[in-house]
Amino acid sequence: MGWCGRREGVHVPDEFNVSLGKRLRAARRRRGWSLGEVENQTAGEFKASVVGAYERGERAISVHRFVRLAQVYEVVPSELLPVAATPDGMVIDLDAVASDEGGELVERYLAAIQLLRRSPGTREVRQSDRAIIGSLLSGVESRIGRD
Repeated sequence: MGWCGRREGVHVPDEFNVSLGKRLRAARRRRGWSLGEVENQTAGEFKASVVGAYERGERAISVHRFVRLAQVYEVVPSELLPVAATPDGMVIDLDAVASDEGGELVERYLAAIQLLRRSPGTREVRQSDRAIIGSLLSGVESRIGRD
């Protein structure tokens, strides 16, 4: 169902389902819930094993159940949807950036854009943000180079 193909006899999860699953897991963890707690909070509507399969990208979720799960997590469904790749294929690993020298500056910028966009549930960088983040990081690189 959530599998897109095989590679040498091994099932390969669909990239969309894996990406969506990571976002679902992050939303659940922001609530501070375990998989079992999701099952308890929904009176069994969402079984822990099924939610776990969604989170691992092993199982596709219907639109209806996706919207319902977003409601359970108190998140706008669109915030959980994976973002399409940029035309140039550029990807910024926010976790790697956050752990690097310029991380504090970038984290503050990300917090500001989350507040402005009123979307605290996502940590997405739009094309318009890339130039600003690039400037922040190049300033850090310049400072490091001079030290």
